[in-house]
Amino acid sequence: MKAIRRFTVRPVLPDPLRPLSDLARNLRWSWHAPTGDLFQSVDPGCWAACGRDPVRLLGSVGPERLTELAGDRAFLDRLDAAADDLHTYMTGDRWYQTQSGSRPRGDQLPSAIAYFSPEFGITAALPQYSGGLGILAGDHLKSASDLGVPMIGVGLLYRHGYFRQTLSRDGWQQEHYPVLDPNELPLVQLQEPDGTPALVGLALPGGRSLRARIWLAQVGRVPLLLLDSDVEENDPGARGVTDRLYGGGSEHRLLQEMLLGIGGVRAVRAYCRITGHAPPEVFHTNEGHAGFLGLERIAELGAEGLEFDAALEAVRAGTVFTTHTPVPAGIDRFDRGLVARHFGPGAELPGIDVDRVIGLGRETYPGGEPGLFNMAVMGLRLAQRANGVSLLHGGVSREMFAGLWPGFDPEEVPITSVTNGVHAPTWVAPEVLRLGARQIGAERAEEALTVGGSDRWDSVADIPDEDIWELRRSLRALLVMEVRERLRASWRQRGAGTAELGWVEQVLDPDVLTIGFARRVPSYKRLTLMLQDRDRLTNLLLHPERPVQIVVAGKAHPADEGGKRLIQELVRFADDPRVRHRIVFLPDYGMAMAQKLYPGCDIWLNNPLRPLEACGTSGMKAALNGCLNLSVLDGWWDEWFQPDFGWAIPTADGANGGTSTLSAVGDDPDRRDAVEAAALYDLLEQRITPRFYERGESGLPDRWLEMVRNTLSLLGPKVLAGRMVREYVERLYAPAAGGHRAMDPDAARDLARWKSRVRAAWHGVSVDHVETSETSETTGTAELGTTLALRVRVGLGGLGPDDVEVQAVSGRVDEEDRITDATPVPLKPVGSADLEGRWLYEGPLCLDRTGPFGYTVRVLPSHRLLAQGTELGLVAVPSQDVLGTAGLLMR
Repeated sequence: MKAIRRFTVRPVLPDPLRPLSDLARNLRWSWHAPTGDLFQSVDPGCWAACGRDPVRLLGSVGPERLTELAGDRAFLDRLDAAADDLHTYMTGDRWYQTQSGSRPRGDQLPSAIAYFSPEFGITAALPQYSGGLGILAGDHLKSASDLGVPMIGVGLLYRHGYFRQTLSRDGWQQEHYPVLDPNELPLVQLQEPDGTPALVGLALPGGRSLRARIWLAQVGRVPLLLLDSDVEENDPGARGVTDRLYGGGSEHRLLQEMLLGIGGVRAVRAYCRITGHAPPEVFHTNEGHAGFLGLERIAELGAEGLEFDAALEAVRAGTVFTTHTPVPAGIDRFDRGLVARHFGPGAELPGIDVDRVIGLGRETYPGGEPGLFNMAVMGLRLAQRANGVSLLHGGVSREMFAGLWPGFDPEEVPITSVTNGVHAPTWVAPEVLRLGARQIGAERAEEALTVGGSDRWDSVADIPDEDIWELRRSLRALLVMEVRERLRASWRQRGAGTAELGWVEQVLDPDVLTIGFARRVPSYKRLTLMLQDRDRLTNLLLHPERPVQIVVAGKAHPADEGGKRLIQELVRFADDPRVRHRIVFLPDYGMAMAQKLYPGCDIWLNNPLRPLEACGTSGMKAALNGCLNLSVLDGWWDEWFQPDFGWAIPTADGANGGTSTLSAVGDDPDRRDAVEAAALYDLLEQRITPRFYERGESGLPDRWLEMVRNTLSLLGPKVLAGRMVREYVERLYAPAAGGHRAMDPDAARDLARWKSRVRAAWHGVSVDHVETSETSETTGTAELGTTLALRVRVGLGGLGPDDVEVQAVSGRVDEEDRITDATPVPLKPVGSADLEGRWLYEGPLCLDRTGPFGYTVRVLPSHRLLAQGTELGLVAVPSQDVLGTAGLLMR
């Protein structure tokens, strides 16, 4: 019989065990091993059956066991120690507090940062993520907590999460959407002082409304606010807005993103009002999904009397935007008519003109579609600071969005990069943690994993080879057990009987080189590149002396039929009785599987189409466990690859990391895949498997272990989310907080008026004459160390010298006289304007590099409240008849 009503019965813990409830409700247990071990000791069998979820555990353990534990002095001592440790963690000073106290008064770090993301991967017990974006967001919050950064996370609570994946008998992906009950998750509902639920609301067209309650997940020191539209006050359509992550059509997605951005700001305001938390000075948008938060903040300032343009400047000053997308197709874009219908009179934010809303997301650049509203474009226009997520991706982003800053080379587009990192305490296997603690002590090991610093990682060099090799083999053996268990369960779901599955006990071998490949399955990640030459792959798997084994996992988006076909192709190959003991596909890839998979692999494979991998952090997690990377030079691997700790797969575009260059294959994708697959097979056959199986005098693979040691000691400090968050604090959050504080209403109005005046007058700005006092330009050569005296006459139209900066830009030039490593030097005005209104600027130009050298002159807007001179996208350069000779040959 089916129940007509469902509710959750919470356990009543004996008084001595009450701290267990506090420990369970703070998600720090998901990365703090002693707390996790404490919960496991409550009931090991139940802990495993509950998916390592303390909330479910406490609701499942029988009262007899709880009574027994309440009288167990040893357990209560451990409980007290864990509770005391959490209290110290929550209240004591950490890295951020030490930084705040040492800074000048005018350069204080932000009192709080609000971090918005459509998904958060904190723990498998809170399945609110689909892939890398959510895992990165979860790691960001956890590292912020470890560092003491005062952050508030904001997201949505999806009642069905993403989806659970199984396979049909013929290997086709099937999706399942289990209902998640918030009362059974590690969440509490935010309540008003009178005990009623705290709610936020949006106005919808036609007089409808969308209400959402606010659930609180405590991520260590960081509160995470999750908005849930499944409330009785809503009609059925509104109740379903937060049903699934990345589900539904365009209007459904638009409403999700309005709730995340606009409702999210309102949730932050409610949380700060109720709890007394410091209000955020900085708002960080993780991808464009939350971009509407800027509109809500403009509306807030408008209610205080600030005009739209001034409010826009005030909002921009304290906003950071991170893009994770390397291709325009990956950006959310909506029909402008749909967006217009949801704003203005009779809908949301009626105080803001709809045309101003649409203008923020319009693709006004060449090649853009004016009928579409682009969420990333809006994010960039509403943020004074923006970044990509690896050095390479920063360059890709500058190229992709260069149209928003016409007249500037892509290198000067104001998008920087902060390379992603991963939260080591979450992803490093307990066995690795124990080895590190034994080597340098538990406290230093924890600091090394959270704060970073290469000095704390140097001690890896002192760990004996035998210990490292035994650790690697034990992790491989644990993965073998995990794979067999999951594979058996998967085949039962596919309809196999127990009698058919005896072969599973022979799957994988703890002494065989193990390769891991696990990620989402869009076409550009090339799940099936390894299948290009199946005979060659089969020979690798079944080699009599140097076999390899491969563990593959991944989900295709439910609407991606092409991705599902790739999975089916891989599954059908792995089902072949000849190779099924050497290659497996595990369905339902998620955090729980990943935490077993990364440590147990020897090689982490990544073969995307370069440069479509924005960062690709799975290889970082593997590296922290001593797994070596085998990857195309894309994302973070392009930035940090060294032959000391991995291999670069040569690509058809010539990015080869020091290996032999491949010839270009044009635009033929099949030829490109064949060439790159052959390069992958060559590496495995000729370099990787021999090194793994080769034994030195000690009987161990000495050269392989040296690469493992280098991976841990050299890559370890770089790939940490602690390093990443510290970079965000220093390079983005602190400047944004300073900009926020400087942008009081009068300053915001002044900047808005100044921008309007500069834009209106810019057509009159010109570079009219450029000359030097040297004769070297006539000969085309000059000596290294020569200093040229530049004299430049510029027309400023209706502007003055205080409104602009005149720069000499110099550097090496290519065959087409393009300056490739430009260095700008400001020139100074001399005297006053001449009778024609032109100004004279002078300054030295030092010829400090040999080889082909060139310079030019340009005029940029300049104001003390601009983050960079390129911000307005305005520039004046010499016309062709002014240029004269632009290049010099230095000797």
